Amino acid sequence: MGAPNIVSAVILALFLAAAATPGAAIITCSQVGSRISPCVAYLKGTGGPVPALCCVGIRGLNSAASTTPDRQAACRCLKAAASAIQGFNLGLAAGLPRKCGVNIPYKISPSTDCNTVK
Repeated sequence: MGAPNIVSAVILALFLAAAATPGAAIITCSQVGSRISPCVAYLKGTGGPVPALCCVGIRGLNSAASTTPDRQAACRCLKAAASAIQGFNLGLAAGLPRKCGVNIPYKISPSTDCNTVK
């Protein structure tokens, strides 16, 4: 699957997750997708330096997720992306916030229970 198809698949997965997200969260999966799209190639790779635009997106997403509903919505969107991206490296995803200087209150993983995120 080429890069444009991967990005399309991620955006589709994020829209589907948005439809399943309850409540009145302000952050949408399309916003999350836009923020993390510079990270996709890194998350499918074997490591190395994190692209600067990826960290800009991660920091922006963290700043935008200022309430519990926002953080839960972002969690659901990231969880959907982790499941949808073929070749997604969970180890790289787990370390990405730290590498970008961000502390998030959950692990980016398909097994994360986003309802417990505060």
